[in-house]
Amino acid sequence: MARYTDAVCRICRREGLKLFLKGTRCYTKKCSFERRSTPPGMNTQRRRKVSEYGLQMREKQKVRKSYSVLERQFRNYFDKADQRKGMTGENLLRMLEMRLDNVVYRMGFALSRPQARQLVSHGHFTVNGVPTNIPSFGTKVGDRVEVRESRRARDVFQVGAEHMKSAQVPGWVSVEPAKLAGSVLSEPARDQMPVEFNEQLVVEYYSR
Repeated sequence: MARYTDAVCRICRREGLKLFLKGTRCYTKKCSFERRSTPPGMNTQRRRKVSEYGLQMREKQKVRKSYSVLERQFRNYFDKADQRKGMTGENLLRMLEMRLDNVVYRMGFALSRPQARQLVSHGHFTVNGVPTNIPSFGTKVGDRVEVRESRRARDVFQVGAEHMKSAQVPGWVSVEPAKLAGSVLSEPARDQMPVEFNEQLVVEYYSR
């Protein structure tokens, strides 16, 4: 399974936005973006004005890297979103939000999407009682996600249970911290998805 293995703090600096890829570290003074928010590389103060194409590409990269999706996979998501009824940009974000690793993150099992991806790939979760280790698995309304009974005693999930109690859980999912479980109540509406993304720029990028 291909994945990004370089320093993730460089991603936030490059996109000019804190994407919270390091969990709790992003909320402390150790956050690289807080200490140095300029883009990585030499001569960052002399960069030229970004073109319209550049803005579209950067927005696409911002969304793609936030959800830890590779380029070809992201394009496949866009093509599927374009075939659905409704606004393509919102459909795209909705499909990304419904990925199993993101649902695990939204429910509060993990402190970041990369951590959620790792927990899923290690086979710690079941969907409707079936063990699932595919981070890109598309959940549906009514699906129940829970930690496998044989894994619940592990420290990471004891910490996760406490985090779930205080996590800001969006309205389209529900959680049961005591049972280390949660359910998908509905598909997320646009105001329940990240407001820092401009999905229209992504649509324009692929429509050029």
